[in-house]
Amino acid sequence: MMQTNQHWEQLTRRAFFSRSSAGIGAAALASLDSSAAPAAVDNRGAVGGLPNLPHHAPKARRAIYLFMSGAPSQMDMWDHKPAMADWYDKDLPESIRKGQRLTTMTSGQSRFPIAPSIYKFSPHGAAGTMASELIPHMAGKVDEIALVKSMYTEAINHDPAITYICTGNQLPGKASLGSWLSYGLGTENENLPAFIVMTASWTGRKEAQALYNRLWGSGYLPSKYQGVALRSSGDPVLYLSNPAGVDPAVRRRMLDSLSRLNTATADRIGDPETHARIAQYEMAFRMQTSVPDLADISDEPKYILDMYGPDVTTPGTFANCCLMSRRMAERGVRFTQIFHRGWDQHGALPKDLPNQCRDVDQPSAALLTDLRQRGMLDDTLVVWGGEFGRTIYCQGGLSKTNYGRDHHPKCFTVWLAGGGVQGGVVHGETDEFSYNVVKDPVHIHDLNATILHLMGIDDQRFTYPFLGLDQRLTGVEETRVVSEILS
Repeated sequence: MMQTNQHWEQLTRRAFFSRSSAGIGAAALASLDSSAAPAAVDNRGAVGGLPNLPHHAPKARRAIYLFMSGAPSQMDMWDHKPAMADWYDKDLPESIRKGQRLTTMTSGQSRFPIAPSIYKFSPHGAAGTMASELIPHMAGKVDEIALVKSMYTEAINHDPAITYICTGNQLPGKASLGSWLSYGLGTENENLPAFIVMTASWTGRKEAQALYNRLWGSGYLPSKYQGVALRSSGDPVLYLSNPAGVDPAVRRRMLDSLSRLNTATADRIGDPETHARIAQYEMAFRMQTSVPDLADISDEPKYILDMYGPDVTTPGTFANCCLMSRRMAERGVRFTQIFHRGWDQHGALPKDLPNQCRDVDQPSAALLTDLRQRGMLDDTLVVWGGEFGRTIYCQGGLSKTNYGRDHHPKCFTVWLAGGGVQGGVVHGETDEFSYNVVKDPVHIHDLNATILHLMGIDDQRFTYPFLGLDQRLTGVEETRVVSEILS
């Protein structure tokens, strides 16, 4: 009786509900897409993941997402609008703006003068795809990429817009794309996280929007699926090294003791997060060997380093991050995301945008070349883009050599390459002002649905029960895979 009383004293209200819900949660997880038979498609030796995934044969085993935080100017890079030269300093017609909402940064302007791009465009590739002089290396890759010019979103400010495209919702608390992929497909390397994030340095506008870890967070998914941030200085992962005086043998004994305590706690309380914590401790121990090897690029031949450009040996640069992403892909990392900040050119665009493009142009092209020559591009998906576009009209003062652009959610450009993507394709069109989509609109949910599809997942059937809803990365509305860009 005494043991029984002690047991019930230890069983707190929280523990009771945790235990009670454990069976319900397990049943709910087991019922994910239970209407479908277990997939006949093998997940190629992956560890973890759901037993009924992938839903169909994947074209891509892994993905690398190059995220341009701050919103690149589409009409200065990819969306050529030569007619705008005749509109210099004329007001954007109301018939084009159609009363669309503005940010508070330009809503008070008395005029919305057109700012034509000052950069030269020229045709490239078999189809003569137009590309700016700012991106000569990627211009040479147009036959390998699918260029989507008709992206759009509802968000008009940075933080909700980035949260939206990364997690499927403008409000915080949802699981990120990388976490969904890690949860659904598992990992191909038990010694490295399935989802790794890098934040690169930049040379454009010094002031940049903050990036919050919710962009690579797991939200309502178990915390072990959140992205692991790789740092450019000190330990590649925070606290990866043992403290002074603690050798690997001591660390191993400590983790074994801690695991026994956590296991006892999990058995008593039934909280799945305790098991996640055990797994994370073990992963951290394995990463003490695998991550330093990953981060050491001294074994890369000179011709590879030269291909990525002069910044590649400087930790934290975009070039270095791109090379690291290829090394991660080789080692079975499921999803790598590189954030490059500083694309928010509200003013002095001709001063800052060339620097931003110089940061990313050569390394992005080199990544595609590197993957292709290793036979990896066919099953590695690469995505490049930001959270929204920029306005054709000028924010602030306008001159022939200087202008700025405000946020614009109604149209922007992304490109995709690699696993299952058809090269040399240009999908969608905008009007002559690069202000509205006039052909083949692609919502950010459609983009994420397409990424999931290429990884072997039907976004409509990929759900997780939370708050009484079957949550999806792509929201509750109907989505469309952009089949026109698929091979």
